[in-house]
Amino acid sequence: MLDEETALRLVNEAVERSGGSRYIHGNPRHPFALNAANEFEIEGHTVTVRFSEISSPAIAEVEGYVYEIRDDELIKLFGPQ
Repeated sequence: MLDEETALRLVNEAVERSGGSRYIHGNPRHPFALNAANEFEIEGHTVTVRFSEISSPAIAEVEGYVYEIRDDELIKLFGPQ
């Protein structure tokens, strides 16, 4: 199980691989678009980055941790219990 610090580091790396937070936040996708999400295998963990849509924010998730991707920051929405 990941700790919060490691989860944030992995999510940051995946966001950067996807083009950075400004790119992800500023380029919403259609929910059924083929490029609406990216998955990365980082240090043995699957990190998913979902671009924003008209009705939902951009998010990144790894093993129960979910972060909202804003223009210049990541905000933890929730983590595993």
